[in-house]
Amino acid sequence: MTGFTSDEMMTIAAARALKNDDVCFVGIGAPSAACNVARLTHAPDITLIYESGTIGTAPDVLPLSIGDGELCETAVTTVSVPEMFRYWLQGGRISVGFLGAAQLDRFGNINTTVIGDYHRPKVRLPGGGGAPEIASSCGEIFITMKQSKRGLVDKIDFFTSFGHGEGGHARERLGLRTKGPTLLITDLAIWKPDPETKEFTVTALHPGVTREAVQETCGWPVRFAPGLVETPAPTALELDTLRALRARTAAAHGGQEVA
Repeated sequence: MTGFTSDEMMTIAAARALKNDDVCFVGIGAPSAACNVARLTHAPDITLIYESGTIGTAPDVLPLSIGDGELCETAVTTVSVPEMFRYWLQGGRISVGFLGAAQLDRFGNINTTVIGDYHRPKVRLPGGGGAPEIASSCGEIFITMKQSKRGLVDKIDFFTSFGHGEGGHARERLGLRTKGPTLLITDLAIWKPDPETKEFTVTALHPGVTREAVQETCGWPVRFAPGLVETPAPTALELDTLRALRARTAAAHGGQEVA
């Protein structure tokens, strides 16, 4: 890639997926960066909601956690966590949930709990937090993460957040009326679920990325859409906005990288 990094391409491609009228439940890290780039560019009226109860927040820097004071200070209002989940989330008032993952399978099921056996894990992760409820109650789910065979796996080690289960109509059989994962944006490609099987399929390759590179960093046999296209490169506005946001964040947090 010329003039931008794969990480910048991932964040900007993820930001483009959001619409001006979206109400978005934002995860910390890469999802937060994408959502705020969208707010600062093409979607100024987007409503960003964080798990701590902040609604309509417009942070000048990326938050370190859902409890970061920047979120509350810039929010239109802050509600209690029970109200956030019961009224806003479970009430069907949030159109998009934007999540990350430690492990992800081909059907969009997410593990953020443990790597290895639950009782004797190799790594114990932060856990689900509100992600299981977000995955089941938001209108649709976008996922963003860097590709690797450790991350995109044939079988996740723990079922933290439900995507499309074993595929097909698994969500409907469980009584879930929301769409589930509809988009996966990685540092190499854009993926969408097959309409019937719900298996993630590559629909666009980022500039300079090959099919082989995508397969080499994925733990299952990758399917490519017949009409495979190239992701448009970042514009100067998108890059300047993302880089300025990260520079402000680094300065505010003493050089600590957030996303």
